[in-house]
Amino acid sequence: MNINEEYLKIAIRKFKDVKELGDKTIQQLDTEALHWTYNEATNSIAMIVKHMRGNMISRWTDIFTSDGEKSDRHRDSEFEDPPETYAEIVEAWNTGWRVLFDTLESLSGDDLLKTVEIRGAEHTVIEAIERQISHYSYHVGQMVFTGKQIKGHDWRTLSIPKGRSEQYLKRGRE
Repeated sequence: MNINEEYLKIAIRKFKDVKELGDKTIQQLDTEALHWTYNEATNSIAMIVKHMRGNMISRWTDIFTSDGEKSDRHRDSEFEDPPETYAEIVEAWNTGWRVLFDTLESLSGDDLLKTVEIRGAEHTVIEAIERQISHYSYHVGQMVFTGKQIKGHDWRTLSIPKGRSEQYLKRGRE
């Protein structure tokens, strides 16, 4: 395996890790919680999901033949009227990720230095991947933070629980 193939494999794994954090957050919440906002300046998890879906479909559909900001995408509308039901939220979440993974899994290492366009600016595929890892991690972090606010003490941690780092490290050495 060459370095390009290895990078692509790692990038796909990182996107899967980010998706898993979002999956585990959504699974801990009910429909009402997925629509909760702290105030008018914040977005609900349902709204973040709608935005991420729109972004993923726009960025990862026909990446070599059209701008990543598709003419039929209306970004501002992604922050209005989020999916209503739990099933609709989960479907929107999975649809966006499916488009991303289908595209990434269709790429070869030779594609990584090819140029794609996003909002009229040229990027290598590597740059586009890195841009989106950052963007999606940012939004999933918002989702996790919101989930923690809603669940409080009932939140099931998605990483090493507070105060248990030594125990975690000890298990790894055994």
